[in-house]
Amino acid sequence: MPVYNSKCEPFAFDNLVDQFRFVIEEFPDKRTGNNTRYTIEDAALGAFSIFFTQSPSFLAFQDAMQKAKGKSNAQTLFTMDQIPSDNHIRDLMDVVHPSYVFPMFSYIFDGLNTLGYLEEFRSINNNLLIALDGTQYFSSQNICCENCSRKEHRNGTVTVTYFHTVITPVIVAPGNDKVIALQPEFITPQDGHKTPRT
Repeated sequence: MPVYNSKCEPFAFDNLVDQFRFVIEEFPDKRTGNNTRYTIEDAALGAFSIFFTQSPSFLAFQDAMQKAKGKSNAQTLFTMDQIPSDNHIRDLMDVVHPSYVFPMFSYIFDGLNTLGYLEEFRSINNNLLIALDGTQYFSSQNICCENCSRKEHRNGTVTVTYFHTVITPVIVAPGNDKVIALQPEFITPQDGHKTPRT
């Protein structure tokens, strides 16, 4: 995968978006034939930009901004050509394994290290302290996949809940109210594991 190189501040917003574009080039595209109205890049940038709008519907937010301001931030911030619908974004991004975005974690960590920002996080014996937290980000009693963990509930009948969990490591430092997110680790069932019962 190519690595974006800039003599400018690597964490200027435009440079981060440019680096993300390089990462997106490796994303798989499941489509066949002529059903390619939207690019994978526009779908990925649309998914990423949802974190900036904090709106349940990305497309509705962009349409409202277009009507009010004459331009949407999907165009001004992310230079997207076309704005896919929420469902279209999900459909195109569902086949993209999370590991495809992991190079962004390395890019940001290396940039912080090169610019000396990690020094304010160094603690005992000049080490970096990493806090681990686990979170569940999917749960269903009907939908499952081969990577789902499962929990059996005994409540008269056996009910199964399928779920996904992830470990999210962050660099922390005493007295520092900021953290640095590191590459997450997705928890998948292992050979020999026991199914928890509740």
